[in-house]
Amino acid sequence: MTSHITRRAVASIGALTLVLGVAACGSGKNDSASTPATTPPTSAVETGASTPETSGEAPTSEPGTGGETTSPETGGGTTPAAGVVKIGTTDKVVALDPAGSYDNGSLLLEIQLYQFLMSVPIGEKTPQPDAAEKCDFATPTTYTCTIKDGLTFSNGDPLTSEDVRFSFQRVLDIADPNGPSSLLANLDKVEAPDAKTVTFTLKTGNDQTFPFVLGTSAGPIVDSKVFPKDALLSDEAVIGSGPYKLGNYQKNQLAELTAREGYIGNAGQVKNSSAIVQYFTEASNLKLAIENGDVDVAWRSLDTQSIDDLKTNPAVQVKEGPGGEIRYIVFNLKTQPGDTEEGKRAVRRAVAYTVDRQAIADKIYKGTYSPLYSMVPDGLPGHLDALKTEFGDAPDAAKAKSELEAAGVATPVALSLQYSPDHYGPSSDQEYNEIKRQLEDTGLFKVSLQATEWVQYSKDRTSDVYPAYQLGWFPDFPDADNYLSPFLVEGNFLGAHYCDKGATDRPCDTDGVLPLLKTEQTESGDARVKAIEEIQTATTKGTLPTVPLLQGKQIAIVKTGVTGVEDTLDASFLFRFWAIGAAS
Repeated sequence: MTSHITRRAVASIGALTLVLGVAACGSGKNDSASTPATTPPTSAVETGASTPETSGEAPTSEPGTGGETTSPETGGGTTPAAGVVKIGTTDKVVALDPAGSYDNGSLLLEIQLYQFLMSVPIGEKTPQPDAAEKCDFATPTTYTCTIKDGLTFSNGDPLTSEDVRFSFQRVLDIADPNGPSSLLANLDKVEAPDAKTVTFTLKTGNDQTFPFVLGTSAGPIVDSKVFPKDALLSDEAVIGSGPYKLGNYQKNQLAELTAREGYIGNAGQVKNSSAIVQYFTEASNLKLAIENGDVDVAWRSLDTQSIDDLKTNPAVQVKEGPGGEIRYIVFNLKTQPGDTEEGKRAVRRAVAYTVDRQAIADKIYKGTYSPLYSMVPDGLPGHLDALKTEFGDAPDAAKAKSELEAAGVATPVALSLQYSPDHYGPSSDQEYNEIKRQLEDTGLFKVSLQATEWVQYSKDRTSDVYPAYQLGWFPDFPDADNYLSPFLVEGNFLGAHYCDKGATDRPCDTDGVLPLLKTEQTESGDARVKAIEEIQTATTKGTLPTVPLLQGKQIAIVKTGVTGVEDTLDASFLFRFWAIGAAS
């Protein structure tokens, strides 16, 4: 989902399909505009459990192999448990209409409000049916899902295959710059031949990622009777068929979610009666809220010093989960410094030679992040330390200078570098001031450092406003493709002119990544791993559109007695409110 996430994308090529994110969305804060919050303290650090409770076991098959994936029995729906859970965050919502958001802050609420055909249950690594009864590859380019019986939206409207078709089609048709349409690059068409059946026709067959795509930011199912076909619906008007329905809502201040009676889906029983999300503009106020017990959970983001302080507080616990979050610098290939393409590339390479990742990890993040030398995180199959091989693991100002001199770039290079102070955690200002210091200490750069809050930042970055800027990525699912396709395919999430639609002599063509992306998305085993490795090498030695910096882990601060948070801190990077039980 970038944080964009945010946050939170999967893609397949051919016409290439994108991975989720998060995150990107990918997937930032000042003081909360409504009620100030306080937080409980923390004691021991606990690692998230690998096998939390689920609502039932569901047989799975490898995606793309033709095996059928079916849903466990769900009966007539579930009754939520008692108790209210209060969650504090500094993340921001861009939009609650799935067609207009592809970030971690928006996805945080969307996964509670909407259902997906397929999603990854707690503790699992592969998608299983959610709104679907079963999904299957009928042919290499045809993926068919059957809808569960008895599903309804929170307004009582039945959920049918036409709603599913409508949901995916409008994401493609609206193609909002901040939306997830790039995740559906491999989707040729979607049809609803009858009330229970949805058929996806893919441009490229044997897409290993498509079942995952159905559970990403591109996959929420909306009510075709409520959502407009060609425009976004306002946040307060959205409805879904997920575990919760939206109640009182003040954007980026307060969101009240009420658990739905009779909900049917793979979330199983909701462990609370409602979840209240309070938004903070300053991490210091989020820390105070958890210390004072005004919120039960502090989720994204506290600074490293605050986390260390809270570890000694017996009223709270620090919960940790697997780390798939990455932080990186993006270069706009049109507006970045450099009079020629050779000069621009030299600037990017000089930055890669100069940044000291270990110093940032140690000084700013105190070990909660580690150096990252590839867009694919360490620990995933196919990961290479490609930038360490090309640029070394320590700064080299002499080689940075040689790059610039060889390309005829005058120094110091005037570099405008933008970051978001509220979206990627409260230490972003320290992180980017450290990067500014590192670059300027070489005498090769003069950095103009600027900060913009996320809601505006998410618009500006896709409008050629920023020559170089911060982004982070929160994986939609733990797979290398999720860290490659969203950034490299035609019309990708970054929008920084690496692979513009309809353009000629594109960097993505020069680097030769599109055939390699197709290979990694349609092959398995050694052939897939080899393609993933070659993509990392090709982009590092070639265009270098991004400079990866750090890899981090998930951290939540939890009031003592609150249950279930450690279960949802799994490799899927989905924070599921329904798993959290209120303190007794």
